[in-house]
Amino acid sequence: MAGMIRRFTKRFFIVLNCIVCVLFLLSCLVPYLTPATWWPIGFLGLMVPYLVILLVFFMLFWLITKPRLGILPFITLLVGFRQLSTLFAINAKSTFTNVKIEPRIRIADWNVGSLVGLSKGRDKQKAIRKQIASALINTHADVICLQEFNHSYTQGSQADNIGLLIKEYPHYFFSEDYQKGKGFFLYGSIIFSRYPIIHSGKIQYPGKRAESLIYADIVKGEDTIRLFTTHLQSFRFSASDYQDIERIQQQDKELFDASKNLFKKMKVAFTRRGLQANIVRETLDDSPYPSVICGDFNDVPNSYTYFQIRGAWQDAFLDKDFGIGRTYIALAPTLRIDYILPDPGFEIHQFDMVDEDLSDHLMLVADVSLKK
Repeated sequence: MAGMIRRFTKRFFIVLNCIVCVLFLLSCLVPYLTPATWWPIGFLGLMVPYLVILLVFFMLFWLITKPRLGILPFITLLVGFRQLSTLFAINAKSTFTNVKIEPRIRIADWNVGSLVGLSKGRDKQKAIRKQIASALINTHADVICLQEFNHSYTQGSQADNIGLLIKEYPHYFFSEDYQKGKGFFLYGSIIFSRYPIIHSGKIQYPGKRAESLIYADIVKGEDTIRLFTTHLQSFRFSASDYQDIERIQQQDKELFDASKNLFKKMKVAFTRRGLQANIVRETLDDSPYPSVICGDFNDVPNSYTYFQIRGAWQDAFLDKDFGIGRTYIALAPTLRIDYILPDPGFEIHQFDMVDEDLSDHLMLVADVSLKK
């Protein structure tokens, strides 16, 4: 009887190991298959960190019990080196220096969550906008790129969010993707700069309620640098969707309906982000100046979105930080969806992720300079 149990257990773990290996190898196709056509592949990108953990577990498990079987997860991880290389940063962690060194440019990127913070209290939300502006100014950044930014030209000082930063950053370009009432409410991405902006532009994404890719050409000394920022298609999870996620986690009796609703929203987001990523890559390739793109891509480093947009460019987090680098604080501990990506013509000097507890995203800050 004991022998039967051992054989069953061994076969069970071998089969489970093979399933995990197959799923991870399929995830290695993510960079090459656009979710605009192959949308189910998007789910595999989200699974990669957990598949890696399982493969490491199996490798250690087999080394203890059956060393020869440990070769399978080991080879699988080697095949997926490209995925692993974007998942973990392995640099020695260093302290971010607030003192700026010329001719470096400091870039801050942040999804500011409509400037209302994490509190549900209206009084606290009114104060958050000033705290966010203060946190940004305290970074001493030269350029600030914000997503989910809103502003009003007609509601007075309590909604004049551009006014909070314009004294320190007199030059800006605002996408104004959503508008209500001729300036009553404006929403989108914005680029603020201490340095003159000689040209700016906007590439609108296709579809209803779509945002845009924006850029600003910034002049510092004799150099002109193009800064891009964008907010790609999100899953648009509502409060009820987060309740659905809790039901799934608790195996609620309404599990099927909850899963179906979430599945539909994720399918739409994967598809649209695939199309948007292609637009971004084409626009980056046409830039006449040294460029940096930063923003909220709403996708993980193991996704088609990330690989397509990054191309041969650098990732400030991978270059200077350590760990997985979570930037979105809800749902899962593996969601690095905000990025600062300079082109190969830049040197990255330092990078930091700052949790001000004012948004559901962390702020990213990087010092870069043009290679001479």
